[in-house]
Amino acid sequence: MLGAIVMFLDYAEIYIKAGDGGNGAVAFRREKYVPFGGPSGGDGGKGGDVILEVDEGLSTLIDFRYNKHFRAERGEHGKGNDMHGRNGKDLVLRVPPGTQVRSQAGVLLADLTTHGQRFVAGRGGRGGRGNARFAGPGNQAPRMAEKGEPGEERWLRLELKVLAHVGLVGLPNAGKSTLLSRISAARPKIADYPFTTLDPHLGVVDLGEGRSFVVADIPGLIEGAHEGKGLGHRFLKHIERTNVLVYVIDASGASVDDPVEAFHTLRCELALYNEELIHRAQIIAANKIDIPGHETAVESLQEQAAKLGIEVVPISSVTGAGIARLLNLLWEKMASLPKPERSGTGQVVVHTTETADRVEKLSEGEFRITGRWVERTAAMTDWDNPESVWFFTERLKKRGLISQLQKAGISSGDIVHIGKYTLNWRPNEFDTK
Repeated sequence: MLGAIVMFLDYAEIYIKAGDGGNGAVAFRREKYVPFGGPSGGDGGKGGDVILEVDEGLSTLIDFRYNKHFRAERGEHGKGNDMHGRNGKDLVLRVPPGTQVRSQAGVLLADLTTHGQRFVAGRGGRGGRGNARFAGPGNQAPRMAEKGEPGEERWLRLELKVLAHVGLVGLPNAGKSTLLSRISAARPKIADYPFTTLDPHLGVVDLGEGRSFVVADIPGLIEGAHEGKGLGHRFLKHIERTNVLVYVIDASGASVDDPVEAFHTLRCELALYNEELIHRAQIIAANKIDIPGHETAVESLQEQAAKLGIEVVPISSVTGAGIARLLNLLWEKMASLPKPERSGTGQVVVHTTETADRVEKLSEGEFRITGRWVERTAAMTDWDNPESVWFFTERLKKRGLISQLQKAGISSGDIVHIGKYTLNWRPNEFDTK
């Protein structure tokens, strides 16, 4: 009988598009003595957000391997009789604990570690206001409404760094997978391969009396891993979240000629990747002591480790010799470490700066206005409606942007860029180009 094969994927790029807001409606009631029946256009509904939520039942980003485009539902348009449009549904994407969310430029936006933790990756657009919202003493029958605000859209990079208390590091065939299968219920594939496995494996060690911790078998490192040789960067990044490191060294000489040199190679690769790693709590597990001739290697390891203040525990992943001592020592080291601060369940808030509106002269006869407010307002303007264009111009006057254009030397017929719109300028007003 064939078993299912689950691929471990720790990197993905996805495109997300939050829902656009619904358009406001232009409508009028039919009531006696009310001009034009009275405005009754309702507001558009808000667009749905795109949300990343941590699910502790997941351990890989495999769900994003083939499906890379995600869109939330848009808000419904407003209707007559003051009926507002329904809000669009949020789109919730599940990610495993340890997922980091970055922009395309590599800026860290969120670090998701706790079950239920949420990050609003794309905010839905605001619904446009219906004409009933613009009624007033100076305009009792407005014939304009706002368009819905476009929802945020962008590419994101998802990077998974496994969460574990203890990380097992070693050269290929050091016996890490066998050790993990001995101390936990994890069952990684074990064989005398001439190459290393590609995926980290997690196992839970239960010592009883409420004492348990998670161990990660980090795939075998090779010399030059810090430079990305082999799959070095993919391996090393998973070590960054562990509290205690265990160097699993083949003390029998079966897979390495010099166990002490193997230990120094591992430490060197860790230090070159991130020097902070070699200052964490560390233990050397001198493995394969069931094979004759290991004594000299163990003594050499103990001599070198003593200079660094690292304890050596001789073990056999096959027979179980020394395993109990190793696990108790690991628990003692973790108990002596300060408790890590973990984010509580709830939404991760990432503050985005509101960019100030500014006028820029690009060339003779060509200008650009930039800023979150003005670009959003332009996107919600119905450029086919003269009343909407007039209202947009009045709002820019109040913010001082029209006077900035005039100071910059704008003349009738000049071009003004606002977001994705290209407009023609007439004295104190815009016209669509």
